[in-house]
Amino acid sequence: MTSDPHPSGETLIASVQRALRLVDIVVNSSRPVTPKALATASGLTLGTTYNLVRTLIREGYLAAEPDGLVLASHFLGLHEEDSSGVFLARVREALNDVAEGLGATAYLSRYTDGEVHLVDIVDAKSSPRVDLWVGMQSSAHATALGKQILAELPAEERSDYLSRHSLDELTPFTISDRRVLLQQLEQPSPAVVDRQEYAIGFTCLAVPVRAPSVTASLAVSLPVHTDDTDSAAITALAARLRGIANRLSLRLGGDRFGQSAQ
Repeated sequence: MTSDPHPSGETLIASVQRALRLVDIVVNSSRPVTPKALATASGLTLGTTYNLVRTLIREGYLAAEPDGLVLASHFLGLHEEDSSGVFLARVREALNDVAEGLGATAYLSRYTDGEVHLVDIVDAKSSPRVDLWVGMQSSAHATALGKQILAELPAEERSDYLSRHSLDELTPFTISDRRVLLQQLEQPSPAVVDRQEYAIGFTCLAVPVRAPSVTASLAVSLPVHTDDTDSAAITALAARLRGIANRLSLRLGGDRFGQSAQ
């Protein structure tokens, strides 16, 4: 193990510095980071990066997902709203619960800076994801993910959003009439559903994720030919999805919202 002299006379452990540099990159990333991307961003060799990553995973500081590295258990007690890495780790944990427990591809979107953004997706082996051919910023009106967020917004913010976005017809089932869309958003329901409004062949349902400074929605997609798309199945699935969303809300610091939604 090598060490670097510090100007103050302190001895710094270079390998610790390198490991912390990798953690810092993951903390500030809005997406899972591959070891190769970590090596490039940190300036370390790929071999050194892999060795450090293995240690960080073993010690519970990083977790390996199919599409890259996220923060792991040692960081999940933090509540730093500006830490995208902590937020992503919490989200990924919930999405894994949905994909594994419900057997459906899971999605999470978030409302930030006046726009709806797709945060992350976790695929379920038995249920393919929807082909996201139109970005979330242009399709919130046609997706369960986006409509759930619009339903949560105060009326003034919702009106502002709709005034800035056209309601394009993405399929023959898309609601493109503003008045009809608003009526749907204002109706109480266990989950917001889109039935082939974004993509032919898919029904999606979403429930809210509520925490301080967080307005988000958790959703699943289902092929329309499955038995899970009738009304009774949607209600049962929504209840299970809401349970996971409530736990995510609590973990993001939204205790009072999660308790009131039970």
